Amino acid sequence: MMDWTDRHCRSLHRTLSSRVLLYTEMVTSGAVVHGDRQKLLGYDPDQHPVAIQLGGSDPAELAQAARIAEDFGYDEVNLNVGCPSDRVQSGRFGACLMREPALVAECMAAIRNAVKVPATVKCRIGVDDQDPEESLFALVDACASAGIETFVVHARKAWLQGLSPKENRDIPPLDYELVYRLKRERPGLTIAINGGVPSVDAALEHLANGVDGVMLGRAAYHEAALLGEVDRRVFGMDVEDVDSFTAVERYRPYLARELAAGTHLAAMSRHMLGLFHGLPGARAWRRILTVEGVKPGADLEVIDRALDAVRAALAAREATAAPAA
Repeated sequence: MMDWTDRHCRSLHRTLSSRVLLYTEMVTSGAVVHGDRQKLLGYDPDQHPVAIQLGGSDPAELAQAARIAEDFGYDEVNLNVGCPSDRVQSGRFGACLMREPALVAECMAAIRNAVKVPATVKCRIGVDDQDPEESLFALVDACASAGIETFVVHARKAWLQGLSPKENRDIPPLDYELVYRLKRERPGLTIAINGGVPSVDAALEHLANGVDGVMLGRAAYHEAALLGEVDRRVFGMDVEDVDSFTAVERYRPYLARELAAGTHLAAMSRHMLGLFHGLPGARAWRRILTVEGVKPGADLEVIDRALDAVRAALAAREATAAPAA
């Protein structure tokens, strides 16, 4: 989710659910330690609960980055052992660390000892020619021996040779059963599943199979409105679902504050393109935000015009569907 789940995206997603745990983009430990911390780590306090996802393989540097993140108020520190991009491999972090469970455990021990918030792992079931039944359990057991209790498992291999990062999200087959088995055989651990989860219905099915949590990625981004069902359907809260119009209204104060601070509308509106997915007017919504939102001086009036286009399309559908008098 690099370049996707930035601080603007997370504030939008929080308007849809009060309970989901939001994750940052992966940020390298070196960038946290040596870079512009406010730019990399700053976020609106309304985003809680929010986890930072780190990339790296130097235990001391990861510990330092974790302490910095905790000082910024993050509720969890997660180590990415699943990203397959070339840039990640060249830096010796991400999915290539599936081959080095002892090093991952050392990194996690350092993070765990550095902070009071939970330290967690996001991983694949294996890479390249590894046997997932061996590689997944080896990584989890090594980290569990270091005191780590929570794992988010993307239920497919990563092929570091021969597949692009995009292809790695779709081509390697999913093995949900292996993740279910991990939970059955390690019942004391908290296991969340990830990969190819398209809907809240699918998430509930995974939970019914015994895992403790479900991570939504692309579905939550491209069809963000599905998050509006999560508080009621997953967390059992006695609340109404949050529809897309309500989400935009809730997001509006954040947009206004950021615009006043000099943030370009397009930096925020690009995350809103999927809000009306599947509804009449969705194409007009996307077109107005995409074309008008990038213009100099674009402001909330662009959002209002896009909303008007959706409302007009919905009214036209209702008029067409109404029986003749």
